[in-house]
Amino acid sequence: MTQEPGATPTRIELLECNLDDMTGEALGYALEQLLEAGALDAWFTPIVMKKSRPAVLLSTLCRIEDGDRLIDLLLRETSTLGVRRRLVERVIADRETLQVETPWGAVRCKAKLMDDVAISIKPEHDDCARIAREQGISLEQVVNRARSLAEQAIATRDELVD
Repeated sequence: MTQEPGATPTRIELLECNLDDMTGEALGYALEQLLEAGALDAWFTPIVMKKSRPAVLLSTLCRIEDGDRLIDLLLRETSTLGVRRRLVERVIADRETLQVETPWGAVRCKAKLMDDVAISIKPEHDDCARIAREQGISLEQVVNRARSLAEQAIATRDELVD
């Protein structure tokens, strides 16, 4: 189990641009490129622009030191003529990453913590989906087993600490 940094506000950048003339494939490619280049997150929001044109707002969160590089990427990979940027603060919940061994294979899980208590556990979808396909069982079965095992692991750890 590894514990990640806690709920301390950090400053990051929000980059945004409106796009009304790109194909879905090109938009998807731009989003993939942002994430591969180190964006913390990136997403589309449907909007309506002037002349009632349907469009998307492409938003990207990034570390301040990555802002200029990701703006260059946005200008290169999208049709936008400009990118808005602003500093924002974010607060990240404490979390713990652990790996559990299900009867069918290993699954990584993330536990969201508040006051050192796990308030939610999320098994890694890609691990669960791979196991479900390989074993010919339902995704829900794998997710439920992984979550249960993670809850047990955290409860056992907490008992040892007390």
